[in-house]
Amino acid sequence: MKEIWVKVEQFKKELVTTALESGASGIIVNSSDVKKVKSLGKIKTISSEESDLILGKDVEYIEIKDKESEIKAAELSKKMTVIVRTGDWRIIPLENLIASGGKIFAEVSDEESAKIVLQVLEKGVDGIVINTNSPSKLKSIISSVRELSSESYQLEEVTIERIEPLGMSDRVCIDTTTNMGIGEGMLVGNSASCLFLVHSESIENPYVEPRPFRVNAGAVHSYVLTVNNRTKYLSELRSGDEVLIVNFKGETRISYVGRVKIEKRPMLIIEAKFGNENYSIILQNAETIRLTKKDGQPISVVQLKKGDKVLALIDKKGRHFGLSIEETITEK
Repeated sequence: MKEIWVKVEQFKKELVTTALESGASGIIVNSSDVKKVKSLGKIKTISSEESDLILGKDVEYIEIKDKESEIKAAELSKKMTVIVRTGDWRIIPLENLIASGGKIFAEVSDEESAKIVLQVLEKGVDGIVINTNSPSKLKSIISSVRELSSESYQLEEVTIERIEPLGMSDRVCIDTTTNMGIGEGMLVGNSASCLFLVHSESIENPYVEPRPFRVNAGAVHSYVLTVNNRTKYLSELRSGDEVLIVNFKGETRISYVGRVKIEKRPMLIIEAKFGNENYSIILQNAETIRLTKKDGQPISVVQLKKGDKVLALIDKKGRHFGLSIEETITEK
């Protein structure tokens, strides 16, 4: 996800608290104000001294005026974070800077500029620095950036072929810091080439109270899709890790792991077909565990039958240490 810093030229408590509450990752302040920021919340500070990142050492501002300043920014960005600014956001210089491969941030003061710099070359800058003295405007810009930065995926319907009970296995529940609704869950599977949309426990049922913050995600070996199109094994998740909540439309939002519960439970293997390929997932054998249908409605694994259709993410690329790569990898 893109980093969002806020520039606070003259200390204003409301501006700093708005930055904190809106999820900004850093604040640029005068060195005399670093302690004031830290007293309001834990956040990265950027200043000329006594801060987490030092201006002139870790971070440099460069005004893009001509080709010479553009070249200087590109060279410096390979050694430190470079914040570029210009009177008007001409796209060509920014394209060149992004293509150079360094760490480039752009200073913006409105939603339109933020959208431009975050979409250049379909990649955008690594982060933005918001320069505004208005808390309401700051909140609006960050909100629009969050919507723009959210990933989305094309989910497909796969056809159930087989459901069979397995013995006891180690099962993982992911308790997040966010409540989920109908049609939301996480993408999980035995192989990275097919991740099933496992529904959250947000459904009323006669057995246990709903836990809308939880996804009963399956066996410890399974992959789960996280941010930036990366996967992790369920066994690797820890409190504080970022996880990706996905809905039946393929839209996503970020949450965090509050707790991971691993317990021995009876399991099911569920096999599904898409095209000529078969894929599978191993989930707990219980009525409260559900996959997701095309219309967003959950379907319990104990009610599944051959021919039913559920949603999954199909990805033909291979994975290496969780990263998608152009390599043929077969997982069965």
